[in-house]
Amino acid sequence: MSLRQRLGSWPVVRQIRSGDARGLGPSAQSPRSAGLRARTADADRVVKSVCPYCAVGCGQQVFVREGKITQIEGDPDSPISRGRLCPKGAATRQLVSGPGREYRMKYRRPYGTAWEELPLDTAMEMIADRVLDARARGWQDVDEHGRPLRRTMGFAHLGGATLDNEENYLIKKLFTALGAIQIENQARI
Repeated sequence: MSLRQRLGSWPVVRQIRSGDARGLGPSAQSPRSAGLRARTADADRVVKSVCPYCAVGCGQQVFVREGKITQIEGDPDSPISRGRLCPKGAATRQLVSGPGREYRMKYRRPYGTAWEELPLDTAMEMIADRVLDARARGWQDVDEHGRPLRRTMGFAHLGGATLDNEENYLIKKLFTALGAIQIENQARI
């Protein structure tokens, strides 16, 4: 390629030749960028959704092709976010299609050095057994003066901001019924 050809392909020269003084048109495109297509162009359908990361509830448009998510963008019809997403919301696609996503229950035994796969039912039973054991070991029925306490100091709960009011209400009821008194939510901290 001659020097003249190389200079002619330079964006500033293209900009001057085309009369696109602000560089907003074709003069700003390289051959590579001219051949690019939006990830949303080939979508079979668009599904409305809500971002799962916090309690704000920003609207999302989920672009799907052949049953797989191709892109997630802000929903311009959402009165909450008006088409905008924070960096976490814009990266939501990674939740379902990221290479690091786990699809199986993983467990590492105490003092273990490797993770092992467990069936979900087994893991749920282990959690229930540990909650009941911690409750029993940390149970305080009365104080030193014989006044009723009916509580446990064996565990606490810290909720996350991705939960909505209804979920937080049910979690609060569950942990209160179990006797926990240390119940907090990350959204308030």
